[in-house]
Amino acid sequence: MRHDHILTLSCPDRTGIVHRVSGCLFDAGCNILDAQQFGDGETGRFFLRVHFDAPAANAIEAFRASFAALADDFGMDWQLHDARRRARLLMLVSKQGHCLNDLLFRTHSRQLRADIVAVASNHQDFSALASSYGVPFHHLPVDAGNREAQEQAIIDLAKREQVDLVVLARYMQILSPRLCEALAGRAINIHHSFLPSFKGAQPYHQAHARGVKLIGATAHYVTPDLDEGPIIEQDVARVDHAMTPRDLVRMGSDIESQVLARAVRHHIEHRILPNGHRTVVFR
Repeated sequence: MRHDHILTLSCPDRTGIVHRVSGCLFDAGCNILDAQQFGDGETGRFFLRVHFDAPAANAIEAFRASFAALADDFGMDWQLHDARRRARLLMLVSKQGHCLNDLLFRTHSRQLRADIVAVASNHQDFSALASSYGVPFHHLPVDAGNREAQEQAIIDLAKREQVDLVVLARYMQILSPRLCEALAGRAINIHHSFLPSFKGAQPYHQAHARGVKLIGATAHYVTPDLDEGPIIEQDVARVDHAMTPRDLVRMGSDIESQVLARAVRHHIEHRILPNGHRTVVFR
C-alpha cells in the first residue's frame, strides 16, 4: 500500500528552499512523485506543492517533526495532507439544481476523491435527488426572523459531519459575516458570471438585453465581501444575436457546473494556495 501525502507551503522567497525541502524528504526515505512551484515577483513569496510517497505510515510523523524545524527557519505557512483521504463535502442549494446534480454524479461515480455527506437547502425541491444518491437532505428554511438560527444550523451540521468543504451550488442566500468567518477557506461559491457581472435578478436576461457576446462563470472562495472572494476558476462561452435568454441559461448552467467541479477538484487535491486576495492554483 502506498502512503502518499501532499505537502503545500508558502514563504518569503529566497535561495535554497527546494533544495532543503527535497533534502528533508530524502532523509525521511520519501519519494517525490510530483512537484510544482511558483515564485511571485510581485509579493516576494514562494509557493510549493509536493506529492510524495512515504516508506511507511509511521514515517510521516517523523517527517512532520523534522520538517517543522525547517519550516520555522524559512517562515513557512505549510500543511501536510493524506492524499488517499476522501474529502467530506456539504452542499448548499436553493432552487437551481444543475451544479448539485453534477457533483452528486461526479462523487458517486468516483470522478472526484470526495463524498457528499449532506445536502442542505432553504427549499425542499431537491430532497428526492439527494435521496436517490443516498445522501441525507436537510431542509433549513430561512427568513429575516430566523437567519441567525438557520446559519447556526449550517455551522452545526458542518461540524457534526466533519466537513472539509462547503459548496454553495447556486445557494441563493447572502451569508452573514459570522458564517463567512466560520467557513473561511473552506467554502466555495459559483457565480453565474465571468466577474464583474450583471447583478440582481435574471442576469442572463440582462446579458441578453445588452447583447453580450460572452457569458461565463466564476468559482471563488466565500468571504464577507459579496462575490469578491479569491477567484479559483473561471470559464466563458461565446454567444450570438440568434440566441434567446433560455439558450443563455442552458449554456450558462453547463459552464457553471464545469467551473464549480474544477474548483472543487483543485481544493480537495490541495492545489490552491492563498496569495493575498489572489490564489495560486497548481494544475
